[in-house]
Amino acid sequence: MEYRKNDLVTLEIEDCGTDGEGIGKADGFTVFVKDAIIGDKVLAKIIKAKKNYGYGRLMEIIEPSPFRVEPECAFARQCGGCQLQALSYEKQLEFKEKKVRGHLERIGGFTDLPMEPIIGMEKPYRYRNKAQFPVGRGKDGRIITGFYAGRTHSIIENRDCALGVPENKEVLDRVIGHMEKYGIEPYDEAVGRGLVRHVLIRYGFFTGEVMVCLILNGNRLPEERELVEALREIPGMTSIMVNVNKKRNNVILGEEVRLLWGQPYITDRIGDISYQISPLSFFQVNPLQTGKLYAKALEYADLHGEETVWDLYCGIGTISLFLAQRAKFVRGVEIIPAAIENAKENARINGIENVEFFVGKAEEVLPREYQKTGVYADVIVVDPPRKGCDEVLLATIVEMQPKRVVYVSCDSATLARDLRYLCDRGYELERVCPVDQFGNTVHVETVVLLSQQKPNDTIEIDLDLDELDATSAELKATYQEIKDYVLKEFGLKVSSLYISQIKRKCGIEVGENYNLPKTENSKVPQCPKGKEDAIKAALKYFAMI
Repeated sequence: MEYRKNDLVTLEIEDCGTDGEGIGKADGFTVFVKDAIIGDKVLAKIIKAKKNYGYGRLMEIIEPSPFRVEPECAFARQCGGCQLQALSYEKQLEFKEKKVRGHLERIGGFTDLPMEPIIGMEKPYRYRNKAQFPVGRGKDGRIITGFYAGRTHSIIENRDCALGVPENKEVLDRVIGHMEKYGIEPYDEAVGRGLVRHVLIRYGFFTGEVMVCLILNGNRLPEERELVEALREIPGMTSIMVNVNKKRNNVILGEEVRLLWGQPYITDRIGDISYQISPLSFFQVNPLQTGKLYAKALEYADLHGEETVWDLYCGIGTISLFLAQRAKFVRGVEIIPAAIENAKENARINGIENVEFFVGKAEEVLPREYQKTGVYADVIVVDPPRKGCDEVLLATIVEMQPKRVVYVSCDSATLARDLRYLCDRGYELERVCPVDQFGNTVHVETVVLLSQQKPNDTIEIDLDLDELDATSAELKATYQEIKDYVLKEFGLKVSSLYISQIKRKCGIEVGENYNLPKTENSKVPQCPKGKEDAIKAALKYFAMI
């Protein structure tokens, strides 16, 4: 049977899509239905139809699923931010495990996955330490705040999000009351006029400290002192700030921040590490689960006090400082200068000195430092944004050959793609553990451990006798002995390719085909100056030059 737009169809919901939508079939025609859950029998209206599948709007729940629960938030369906509130938490965790597994199998091509059970939350509500509320006017003309409905900029009025802390409502009540009292206009993005755009609230779960930052389409708020006095009545109030954003775009925060009262940050902890958090800081929104997430990353890193670690996409140093407790030295990289300043300050207040931070793109900083100074890593930790890692960065990781790579991901699809790249180039997928950072939503974090292939792993190769390179000079020191000497004396890792290049430079005979490119157009990396000097020192040590 052919289905068209506006047709009504009865469906048994048998599966769940990656965005949390229910999936049912009618006469072989697949329909994706938002707000339907596995086990529901529903009546849906087709709103978009393709040849073999379509999208439906939930019209009626004919028979509810045994896994259906009553959402704590009355606006769950309208808002769209909590796609899974109607699904029991046990089933939410099953869905997230299945999502990660599916991406690793379909996109990454992995089988027999070493999956560990997902780490769930004790309470999947009231866990967010940060909320950004847009401000506008409702249809009746009142000033409202809440959240944008899914894929729109229409505000669903709600001052008390079920995922946020109760302090949010107290702050919003006072801000809206102040605006109404003094006739302060909310921002209207359609015309670019109005003053108050958003209210940003941060909360320290372990300290009880509260930050309020008003994002303005202007420099000042009328009667600022009076609002400050009202907000100071809220227990834990620590920081009241203004952020100026006069640009007509979808970016929430501008670059200019002005302190109205208190200090320009709040403090919170993860484990034994304290962090200063500013309005612009990236800090995981679920601190209770973040402690579990970082503990798992630390477990996978398997540090014993002698390792050098690179932490890429380090933010304000959250993972870096966690790792530094057990590593010999940690280097962090982050593109945002303010975040790096926060990271340095966080290291200072925790008395951690075995860290160094770099400003820049990870895919630019790591290759530059590796080629310029020959830095190496025993362990590399990456925690990239949803788009995953740049291929240049992945290629550098492969070239550096760390013993272990710990990948922390907020998007299992791009994770699967990047893991495939690394595992095709000498790494082995050792462990996978999903962590539920975002209860009642479709999002899930994943921690993965990759290790260099073990010595007893076998690879089939075609060997040319010239590649044996058994010259009389070679008998004085093997390639491995040269590598070991360079690592011990200079702290550098060098490849057989680099050694052969320097041997040729020094007039030492090397097999004709040894380490030559496999094809005419292959690009061969050249040995950096620092590594060249170290290799020459090794050749002198072994009396080869």
